[in-house]
Amino acid sequence: MSTSPVSAHLQRGTGAYRRATLALFCAGFATFAMLYCVQPLLPQLAAEFSVSAAASSLALSLATLSLAACLLVSGALAESWGRKPVMAAALALASVLGIGCALVESWDYLLLLRALLGLALSGLPALAMAYVGEEFDPEALPAAMGLYIGGTALGGLLGRLLAGVLSDLGGWQLALGGIAGLGLLALALFLWLLPPSRHFQAHPLSLRGLLGNFARHLGNAELRGLFLLAFLLMGGFVALFNYMGFRLAAAPFNLSPTAIGLLFGVYLLGIFSAGWAGRLVPRFGARQVLQGGIGIMLVGVALCATSWLAAAVVGLALFTLGFFAAHAVASGQVGQRARGAKAQASALYLGAYYLGSSLIGYGAGFVWEHAGWLPLLAVLAGLFLLAAWRARRL
Repeated sequence: MSTSPVSAHLQRGTGAYRRATLALFCAGFATFAMLYCVQPLLPQLAAEFSVSAAASSLALSLATLSLAACLLVSGALAESWGRKPVMAAALALASVLGIGCALVESWDYLLLLRALLGLALSGLPALAMAYVGEEFDPEALPAAMGLYIGGTALGGLLGRLLAGVLSDLGGWQLALGGIAGLGLLALALFLWLLPPSRHFQAHPLSLRGLLGNFARHLGNAELRGLFLLAFLLMGGFVALFNYMGFRLAAAPFNLSPTAIGLLFGVYLLGIFSAGWAGRLVPRFGARQVLQGGIGIMLVGVALCATSWLAAAVVGLALFTLGFFAAHAVASGQVGQRARGAKAQASALYLGAYYLGSSLIGYGAGFVWEHAGWLPLLAVLAGLFLLAAWRARRL
């Protein structure tokens, strides 16, 4: 008797493939929109709560830090509880906490809720990557991962862009509440569209087994290299966009929050480049495409050093294009190179990814405050050169 209806992976061109990719696109969109909507608001938050630029970045860094720390737990739980239920619960809780962020009047409470929001969102990224690795046909996997990363790019774009517009209309509270409302809409679409897992096999919770899986992944030299790349690339990416807002709000640019938010429109290039890079991997190989993406990021950093607004915008665009290309390739490689327990491998990758966002994103604030823009760009360029060197060893 044929078992193909049960065992078949999702094939490109089928209705199930389209529904699954759209559902994951919505999940990626909501995750990044709620996580990064505070980024264009950092100058306003610094003024509203009388804190420094580095301290204001804690509204983002604490969320990404708690997300990174809890990814390992959520990735482990998903090996027993399944993919879709954990992702749906995470998205629902994050949306509620996002609404709570819009209602507080204390800086400390805002930071607490942002940290809890990051904890809730930890149930999404690693599980989405694991779902793609398990459910999609291997030939369609790079393109599917590219579409998911594209959803995160669109979420990052609209989260930042709408936050800037809404903050001009009704302050930072309206901005955070509006983005959380979009999270609830994404949750409804996700529940409706995502097909149930066919290839997930539940494993009983075992601390010894979980630690053994983590040890096996960390003992894999190729995976360690990918984890380091995630730390360096994401950390540098978030740092540049964190303090670019302060740079553009000051002389000689003097841009408004709406104008700064509109500049995040360069994230549209991330939607293109993530899918484009995934399709290039079978033709040129992961290492070459990854190095090409990092090289484009370095060109973007160089252009951001100028005081000409047009050059800075082009630099941001190239930087974004290169980052999402590199991230799509690296994240896709995790699922292919992990030997079992793919959700935990994805959790380690994303843990490094968001740890870089937290530590480098916060630490870069001290470089910005004490040394200025050009030294900050020099530090970031050094991180990306190290990443390019490490990519050569894949």
